[in-house]
Amino acid sequence: MSRITPPKYVKHIMITLQARGHAVCLVGGCVRDMILGVQPQDWDICTSALPEQVMDIFPQSRPTGLQHGTVTVIENAKSVEVTTFRSESSYTDHRHPDSVSFVGDLTADLSRRDFTMNAIAVHTDGLVSDPFGGMDDIKNKLIRCVGDPEKRFEEDALRMFRAIRFSARLDFAIEPATRAAIIRKAPLAAALAAERVRDETEKILLTKRPELVFDLIRAGLLDRYLLCRLSDDALLRRISALPRKALPRWAALCRILQQSGCISSPTDFLLSLRLDSRTIRCCADCAVLLEQAPPGSSVEWKRLLSRKGVDTVTCAAQCRDALYGGESQKALKAVLKSGECFSMKHLAVTGDDLLALGIHGRQLGEMLRFLLDYVMEYPENNKRELLLSLAKYSEES
Repeated sequence: MSRITPPKYVKHIMITLQARGHAVCLVGGCVRDMILGVQPQDWDICTSALPEQVMDIFPQSRPTGLQHGTVTVIENAKSVEVTTFRSESSYTDHRHPDSVSFVGDLTADLSRRDFTMNAIAVHTDGLVSDPFGGMDDIKNKLIRCVGDPEKRFEEDALRMFRAIRFSARLDFAIEPATRAAIIRKAPLAAALAAERVRDETEKILLTKRPELVFDLIRAGLLDRYLLCRLSDDALLRRISALPRKALPRWAALCRILQQSGCISSPTDFLLSLRLDSRTIRCCADCAVLLEQAPPGSSVEWKRLLSRKGVDTVTCAAQCRDALYGGESQKALKAVLKSGECFSMKHLAVTGDDLLALGIHGRQLGEMLRFLLDYVMEYPENNKRELLLSLAKYSEES
Protein backbone atom coordinates (compact mmCIF):
# COMPACT_ATOMS: atom_id res chain seq x y z
CA MET A 1 0.00 0.00 0.00
CA SER A 2 1.11 3.59 -0.65
CA ARG A 3 2.71 5.50 2.22
CA ILE A 4 -0.10 8.05 2.13
CA THR A 5 -1.43 8.37 5.67
CA PRO A 6 -4.48 10.17 7.00
CA PRO A 7 -4.02 13.70 8.36
CA LYS A 8 -3.68 14.32 12.08
CA TYR A 9 -7.32 15.29 12.63
CA VAL A 10 -8.48 11.98 11.13
CA LYS A 11 -5.99 10.02 13.23
CA HIS A 12 -7.14 11.87 16.34
CA ILE A 13 -10.78 10.85 15.76
CA MET A 14 -9.79 7.22 15.19
CA ILE A 15 -7.52 7.04 18.25
CA THR A 16 -10.15 8.72 20.44
CA LEU A 17 -12.80 6.18 19.42
CA GLN A 18 -10.39 3.31 19.93
CA ALA A 19 -9.44 4.60 23.38
CA ARG A 20 -13.11 4.40 24.36
CA GLY A 21 -13.14 0.70 23.46
CA HIS A 22 -14.67 0.92 19.99
CA ALA A 23 -13.44 -0.78 16.83
CA VAL A 24 -12.56 1.82 14.21
CA CYS A 25 -11.11 1.88 10.70
CA LEU A 26 -10.90 3.83 7.47
CA VAL A 27 -13.13 2.51 4.70
CA GLY A 28 -14.31 3.13 1.17
CA GLY A 29 -12.91 5.51 -1.39
CA CYS A 30 -10.14 6.93 0.79
CA VAL A 31 -8.66 3.45 1.28
CA ARG A 32 -8.94 2.72 -2.45
CA ASP A 33 -7.18 5.98 -3.26
CA MET A 34 -4.43 5.30 -0.72
CA ILE A 35 -3.75 1.94 -2.38
CA LEU A 36 -3.63 3.67 -5.76
CA GLY A 37 -1.22 6.29 -4.44
CA VAL A 38 -3.76 9.10 -4.86
CA GLN A 39 -4.31 11.69 -2.12
CA PRO A 40 -7.90 11.17 -0.87
CA GLN A 41 -10.22 14.16 -0.99
CA ASP A 42 -12.46 12.82 1.77
CA TRP A 43 -11.88 10.51 4.72
CA ASP A 44 -14.57 8.09 5.88
CA ILE A 45 -14.41 6.30 9.22
CA CYS A 46 -16.40 3.22 10.19
CA THR A 47 -16.81 2.19 13.82
CA SER A 48 -18.61 -0.17 16.17
CA ALA A 49 -19.69 2.88 18.22
CA LEU A 50 -23.37 3.76 17.90
CA PRO A 51 -24.22 7.24 16.55
CA GLU A 52 -25.26 8.47 20.01
CA GLN A 53 -21.94 7.32 21.43
CA VAL A 54 -20.01 9.11 18.69
CA MET A 55 -21.92 12.32 19.43
CA ASP A 56 -21.20 11.99 23.15
CA ILE A 57 -17.48 11.55 22.48
CA PHE A 58 -17.37 14.47 20.01
CA PRO A 59 -19.72 17.27 21.22
CA GLN A 60 -19.07 19.32 18.07
CA SER A 61 -20.44 16.58 15.82
CA ARG A 62 -23.61 16.88 13.71
CA PRO A 63 -26.27 14.19 13.12
CA THR A 64 -26.16 14.31 9.32
CA GLY A 65 -27.57 10.83 8.68
CA LEU A 66 -28.67 9.19 11.89
CA GLN A 67 -31.08 6.85 10.09
CA HIS A 68 -28.05 5.37 8.33
CA GLY A 69 -25.76 5.62 11.34
CA THR A 70 -23.75 8.58 10.04
CA VAL A 71 -22.45 11.43 12.18
CA THR A 72 -20.26 14.25 10.86
CA VAL A 73 -17.47 14.92 13.32
CA ILE A 74 -15.85 18.37 13.28
CA GLU A 75 -12.19 18.31 14.24
CA ASN A 76 -9.92 21.34 13.76
CA ALA A 77 -12.53 22.90 11.45
CA LYS A 78 -12.44 19.76 9.27
CA SER A 79 -15.39 17.44 8.65
CA VAL A 80 -15.19 13.64 8.74
CA GLU A 81 -18.11 11.26 8.31
CA VAL A 82 -18.18 8.56 10.98
CA THR A 83 -20.62 5.71 10.32
CA THR A 84 -21.57 2.80 12.55
CA PHE A 85 -21.02 -0.72 11.20
CA ARG A 86 -24.35 -1.69 9.69
CA SER A 87 -26.30 -4.17 7.63
CA GLU A 88 -29.16 -3.23 5.33
CA SER A 89 -32.59 -4.60 4.53
CA SER A 90 -34.20 -4.82 1.08
CA TYR A 91 -34.18 -1.89 -1.35
CA THR A 92 -37.78 -1.45 -2.53
CA ASP A 93 -36.95 1.62 -4.64
CA HIS A 94 -33.68 0.13 -6.00
CA ARG A 95 -31.82 3.10 -4.52
CA HIS A 96 -32.12 3.30 -0.71
CA PRO A 97 -32.36 0.57 1.95
CA ASP A 98 -35.78 0.29 3.57
CA SER A 99 -34.03 0.06 6.94
CA VAL A 100 -30.59 -0.44 8.45
CA SER A 101 -29.41 -2.41 11.48
CA PHE A 102 -26.30 -1.57 13.43
CA VAL A 103 -23.88 -4.48 13.84
CA GLY A 104 -20.56 -5.01 15.59
CA ASP A 105 -18.96 -6.91 12.72
CA LEU A 106 -16.75 -5.11 10.20
CA THR A 107 -17.02 -7.89 7.60
CA ALA A 108 -20.82 -7.67 7.68
CA ASP A 109 -20.52 -3.94 7.03
CA LEU A 110 -18.07 -4.40 4.16
CA SER A 111 -20.30 -7.06 2.58
CA ARG A 112 -23.02 -4.47 1.83
CA ARG A 113 -20.70 -2.26 -0.24
CA ASP A 114 -20.77 -1.94 -4.01
CA PHE A 115 -17.36 -3.00 -5.36
CA THR A 116 -14.50 -4.98 -3.88
CA MET A 117 -12.12 -2.05 -4.30
CA ASN A 118 -14.42 -0.03 -2.02
CA ALA A 119 -14.79 -2.84 0.54
CA ILE A 120 -11.33 -2.59 2.11
CA ALA A 121 -10.68 -1.26 5.61
CA VAL A 122 -7.53 0.05 7.26
CA HIS A 123 -7.24 -0.05 11.06
CA THR A 124 -5.42 2.42 13.29
CA ASP A 125 -2.38 0.14 13.45
CA GLY A 126 -2.19 -0.02 9.64
CA LEU A 127 -3.52 -3.56 9.33
CA VAL A 128 -5.79 -4.14 6.35
CA SER A 129 -9.10 -6.01 6.32
CA ASP A 130 -9.86 -7.18 2.79
CA PRO A 131 -12.39 -10.04 2.99
CA PHE A 132 -13.49 -9.78 -0.66
CA GLY A 133 -10.17 -9.52 -2.49
CA GLY A 134 -10.34 -5.82 -3.27
CA MET A 135 -6.57 -5.31 -3.19
CA ASP A 136 -6.04 -8.01 -5.81
CA ASP A 137 -8.75 -6.46 -7.98
CA ILE A 138 -7.07 -3.06 -7.70
CA LYS A 139 -3.74 -4.64 -8.62
CA ASN A 140 -5.39 -6.31 -11.63
CA LYS A 141 -7.35 -3.16 -12.51
CA LEU A 142 -10.72 -4.86 -12.19
CA ILE A 143 -14.09 -3.55 -11.06
CA ARG A 144 -15.97 -6.40 -9.41
CA CYS A 145 -19.12 -6.33 -7.31
CA VAL A 146 -19.07 -7.57 -3.74
CA GLY A 147 -20.98 -10.85 -3.82
CA ASP A 148 -23.78 -11.31 -6.35
CA PRO A 149 -23.65 -8.40 -8.84
CA GLU A 150 -27.32 -8.68 -9.74
CA LYS A 151 -28.25 -8.31 -6.08
CA ARG A 152 -25.95 -5.29 -5.71
CA PHE A 153 -27.61 -3.58 -8.71
CA GLU A 154 -31.10 -4.50 -7.53
CA GLU A 155 -30.26 -2.80 -4.24
CA ASP A 156 -29.02 0.39 -5.92
CA ALA A 157 -29.39 0.80 -9.69
CA LEU A 158 -27.04 3.78 -9.66
CA ARG A 159 -24.18 1.36 -8.97
CA MET A 160 -24.31 0.36 -12.65
CA PHE A 161 -23.44 3.93 -13.62
CA ARG A 162 -20.77 4.04 -10.93
CA ALA A 163 -19.12 0.91 -12.30
CA ILE A 164 -18.73 2.51 -15.72
CA ARG A 165 -17.68 5.83 -14.20
CA PHE A 166 -14.93 4.13 -12.18
CA SER A 167 -13.86 2.28 -15.32
CA ALA A 168 -13.53 5.60 -17.15
CA ARG A 169 -11.83 7.42 -14.28
CA LEU A 170 -9.39 4.69 -13.20
CA ASP A 171 -8.93 2.95 -16.57
CA PHE A 172 -10.07 -0.32 -14.97
CA ALA A 173 -11.90 -3.11 -16.76
CA ILE A 174 -15.30 -4.31 -15.54
CA GLU A 175 -15.05 -8.03 -14.86
CA PRO A 176 -17.35 -10.19 -17.03
CA ALA A 177 -19.94 -11.24 -14.44
CA THR A 178 -20.37 -7.65 -13.27
CA ARG A 179 -20.69 -6.37 -16.85
CA ALA A 180 -23.22 -9.08 -17.71
CA ALA A 181 -25.27 -8.13 -14.64
CA ILE A 182 -25.29 -4.48 -15.76
CA ILE A 183 -26.86 -5.49 -19.08
CA ARG A 184 -29.44 -7.73 -17.40
CA LYS A 185 -30.40 -5.16 -14.78
CA ALA A 186 -30.21 -2.03 -16.99
CA PRO A 187 -34.03 -1.60 -17.09
CA LEU A 188 -33.86 -0.66 -13.38
CA ALA A 189 -32.12 2.57 -14.41
CA ALA A 190 -35.39 3.93 -15.78
CA ALA A 191 -36.60 4.53 -12.22
CA LEU A 192 -33.56 6.57 -11.18
CA ALA A 193 -33.90 10.32 -10.67
CA ALA A 194 -32.83 12.19 -13.81
CA GLU A 195 -30.49 14.35 -11.74
CA ARG A 196 -28.56 11.25 -10.61
CA VAL A 197 -28.26 9.98 -14.17
CA ARG A 198 -27.14 13.43 -15.33
CA ASP A 199 -24.45 13.69 -12.66
CA GLU A 200 -22.99 10.24 -13.35
CA THR A 201 -23.05 10.81 -17.12
CA GLU A 202 -21.31 14.15 -16.74
CA LYS A 203 -18.63 12.66 -14.51
CA ILE A 204 -17.89 10.10 -17.24
CA LEU A 205 -17.82 12.83 -19.89
CA LEU A 206 -15.23 14.75 -17.87
CA THR A 207 -12.77 11.84 -17.56
CA LYS A 208 -9.93 11.06 -19.93
CA ARG A 209 -12.17 8.37 -21.45
CA PRO A 210 -15.47 10.15 -22.24
CA GLU A 211 -16.17 7.57 -24.93
CA LEU A 212 -17.28 5.21 -22.15
CA VAL A 213 -20.62 7.02 -22.27
CA PHE A 214 -21.07 4.48 -25.07
CA ASP A 215 -21.05 1.75 -22.41
CA LEU A 216 -24.03 3.45 -20.76
CA ILE A 217 -25.83 3.58 -24.08
CA ARG A 218 -24.90 0.06 -25.23
CA ALA A 219 -26.01 -1.45 -21.91
CA GLY A 220 -29.37 0.33 -22.13
CA LEU A 221 -28.84 2.54 -19.08
CA LEU A 222 -29.91 5.65 -21.03
CA ASP A 223 -32.82 4.09 -22.89
CA ARG A 224 -35.30 6.31 -21.04
CA TYR A 225 -33.70 9.38 -22.62
CA LEU A 226 -32.91 8.14 -26.15
CA LEU A 227 -34.96 7.32 -29.24
CA CYS A 228 -32.51 4.54 -30.13
CA ARG A 229 -29.04 3.34 -29.15
CA LEU A 230 -25.86 4.61 -30.74
CA SER A 231 -24.35 2.01 -33.07
CA ASP A 232 -20.65 2.69 -32.41
CA ASP A 233 -18.31 4.91 -30.41
CA ALA A 234 -16.16 6.28 -33.25
CA LEU A 235 -17.23 9.91 -32.84
CA LEU A 236 -17.47 9.62 -29.04
CA ARG A 237 -13.75 8.86 -28.98
CA ARG A 238 -13.09 12.32 -30.40
CA ILE A 239 -14.66 14.03 -27.38
CA SER A 240 -11.40 13.44 -25.48
CA ALA A 241 -9.79 16.10 -27.72
CA LEU A 242 -12.05 18.72 -26.12
CA PRO A 243 -11.18 20.60 -22.91
CA ARG A 244 -12.31 18.69 -19.83
CA LYS A 245 -15.18 21.09 -19.26
CA ALA A 246 -18.86 20.25 -19.09
CA LEU A 247 -20.18 22.67 -21.71
CA PRO A 248 -18.20 21.58 -24.80
CA ARG A 249 -18.44 17.90 -23.88
CA TRP A 250 -22.21 17.99 -23.45
CA ALA A 251 -22.47 19.93 -26.72
CA ALA A 252 -20.37 17.34 -28.55
CA LEU A 253 -22.40 14.47 -27.09
CA CYS A 254 -25.64 16.14 -28.16
CA ARG A 255 -24.31 16.69 -31.67
CA ILE A 256 -23.30 13.04 -32.00
CA LEU A 257 -26.61 11.74 -30.64
CA GLN A 258 -28.69 14.06 -32.80
CA GLN A 259 -26.66 13.29 -35.92
CA SER A 260 -27.19 9.57 -35.25
CA GLY A 261 -30.94 9.93 -34.70
CA CYS A 262 -30.70 9.00 -31.03
CA ILE A 263 -32.32 12.26 -29.88
CA SER A 264 -34.71 14.65 -31.57
CA SER A 265 -33.00 17.76 -30.24
CA PRO A 266 -30.41 18.80 -27.63
CA THR A 267 -33.08 20.83 -25.87
CA ASP A 268 -35.43 17.89 -25.30
CA PHE A 269 -32.59 15.56 -24.31
CA LEU A 270 -30.96 17.94 -21.84
CA LEU A 271 -34.27 19.05 -20.36
CA SER A 272 -35.10 15.43 -19.64
CA LEU A 273 -31.79 15.13 -17.78
CA ARG A 274 -32.44 18.35 -15.83
CA LEU A 275 -29.43 20.27 -17.19
CA ASP A 276 -29.22 23.98 -16.39
CA SER A 277 -30.68 26.55 -18.79
CA ARG A 278 -27.31 27.96 -19.85
CA THR A 279 -26.01 24.54 -20.92
CA ILE A 280 -29.25 23.73 -22.73
CA ARG A 281 -29.25 27.03 -24.63
CA CYS A 282 -25.59 26.76 -25.58
CA CYS A 283 -25.84 23.13 -26.73
CA ALA A 284 -28.94 23.92 -28.80
CA ASP A 285 -27.19 26.87 -30.46
CA CYS A 286 -24.06 24.79 -31.04
CA ALA A 287 -26.13 22.13 -32.80
CA VAL A 288 -27.47 24.75 -35.21
CA LEU A 289 -24.02 26.26 -35.83
CA LEU A 290 -22.51 22.84 -36.53
CA GLU A 291 -25.09 22.33 -39.28
CA GLN A 292 -23.74 25.44 -41.02
CA ALA A 293 -20.42 26.15 -42.70
CA PRO A 294 -17.95 27.93 -40.40
CA PRO A 295 -17.43 31.69 -40.88
CA GLY A 296 -15.11 32.45 -43.78
CA SER A 297 -13.77 35.83 -42.66
CA SER A 298 -13.07 37.85 -39.55
CA VAL A 299 -16.17 39.97 -40.22
CA GLU A 300 -18.34 36.85 -40.32
CA TRP A 301 -16.77 35.63 -37.07
CA LYS A 302 -17.52 38.98 -35.41
CA ARG A 303 -21.10 38.95 -36.60
CA LEU A 304 -21.53 35.44 -35.25
CA LEU A 305 -19.98 36.47 -31.92
CA SER A 306 -22.33 39.44 -31.81
CA ARG A 307 -25.38 37.21 -32.29
CA LYS A 308 -24.45 34.18 -30.18
CA GLY A 309 -21.85 35.31 -27.65
CA VAL A 310 -18.31 34.17 -26.93
CA ASP A 311 -19.20 31.04 -24.94
CA THR A 312 -21.46 29.53 -27.57
CA VAL A 313 -19.25 30.36 -30.55
CA THR A 314 -16.15 29.07 -28.75
CA CYS A 315 -17.98 25.87 -27.82
CA ALA A 316 -19.11 25.34 -31.41
CA ALA A 317 -15.59 25.96 -32.76
CA GLN A 318 -14.12 23.46 -30.28
CA CYS A 319 -16.71 20.82 -31.19
CA ARG A 320 -16.25 21.33 -34.92
CA ASP A 321 -12.47 20.89 -34.72
CA ALA A 322 -12.68 17.88 -32.39
CA LEU A 323 -15.42 16.02 -34.27
CA TYR A 324 -14.70 16.92 -37.87
CA GLY A 325 -11.25 18.54 -37.99
CA GLY A 326 -10.32 22.00 -39.24
CA GLU A 327 -8.99 25.21 -37.71
CA SER A 328 -12.08 27.01 -36.49
CA GLN A 329 -10.56 27.63 -33.07
CA LYS A 330 -7.47 29.18 -34.62
CA ALA A 331 -9.56 31.60 -36.69
CA LEU A 332 -11.75 32.46 -33.72
CA LYS A 333 -8.80 33.07 -31.43
CA ALA A 334 -7.29 35.45 -33.98
CA VAL A 335 -10.49 37.52 -33.96
CA LEU A 336 -10.72 37.56 -30.16
CA LYS A 337 -7.03 38.43 -29.83
CA SER A 338 -7.41 41.36 -32.25
CA GLY A 339 -9.56 43.21 -29.73
CA GLU A 340 -11.85 44.37 -32.53
CA CYS A 341 -15.39 45.32 -31.53
CA PHE A 342 -18.23 42.83 -31.91
CA SER A 343 -20.55 43.85 -29.05
CA MET A 344 -22.37 46.98 -27.92
CA LYS A 345 -20.30 47.21 -24.76
CA HIS A 346 -17.14 47.74 -26.83
CA LEU A 347 -18.73 50.27 -29.18
CA ALA A 348 -17.16 53.73 -28.82
CA VAL A 349 -20.57 55.36 -28.40
CA THR A 350 -23.40 54.58 -25.99
CA GLY A 351 -27.14 54.91 -25.97
CA ASP A 352 -26.79 58.09 -23.88
CA ASP A 353 -24.58 59.61 -26.60
CA LEU A 354 -27.30 58.97 -29.17
CA LEU A 355 -30.01 60.29 -26.88
CA ALA A 356 -28.05 63.54 -26.69
CA LEU A 357 -28.34 63.72 -30.47
CA GLY A 358 -32.11 63.44 -30.21
CA ILE A 359 -32.35 59.80 -31.30
CA HIS A 360 -35.06 58.01 -29.29
CA GLY A 361 -37.18 54.90 -29.09
CA ARG A 362 -36.96 52.26 -31.77
CA GLN A 363 -34.58 54.41 -33.80
CA LEU A 364 -32.07 54.34 -30.93
CA GLY A 365 -31.74 50.56 -31.00
CA GLU A 366 -31.63 50.48 -34.79
CA MET A 367 -28.87 53.10 -34.85
CA LEU A 368 -26.76 51.24 -32.31
CA ARG A 369 -27.07 48.05 -34.36
CA PHE A 370 -26.20 49.96 -37.53
CA LEU A 371 -23.08 51.43 -35.92
CA LEU A 372 -22.03 48.07 -34.51
CA ASP A 373 -22.39 46.42 -37.92
CA TYR A 374 -20.39 49.28 -39.47
CA VAL A 375 -17.59 48.94 -36.89
CA MET A 376 -17.39 45.17 -37.32
CA GLU A 377 -16.68 45.75 -41.01
CA TYR A 378 -14.42 48.76 -40.45
CA PRO A 379 -12.84 48.16 -37.02
CA GLU A 380 -10.38 51.06 -37.37
CA ASN A 381 -13.36 53.45 -37.33
CA ASN A 382 -14.54 52.57 -33.82
CA LYS A 383 -14.00 56.16 -32.65
CA ARG A 384 -16.50 58.21 -30.71
CA GLU A 385 -16.52 61.42 -32.75
CA LEU A 386 -16.54 59.58 -36.04
CA LEU A 387 -19.48 57.39 -35.00
CA LEU A 388 -21.41 60.36 -33.63
CA SER A 389 -20.96 62.16 -36.93
CA LEU A 390 -22.09 59.08 -38.82
CA ALA A 391 -25.14 58.73 -36.57
CA LYS A 392 -26.07 62.40 -36.97
CA TYR A 393 -25.66 62.24 -40.73
CA SER A 394 -27.68 59.03 -41.01
CA GLU A 395 -30.46 60.46 -38.85
CA GLU A 396 -30.69 63.65 -40.89
CA SER A 397 -30.70 61.79 -44.21
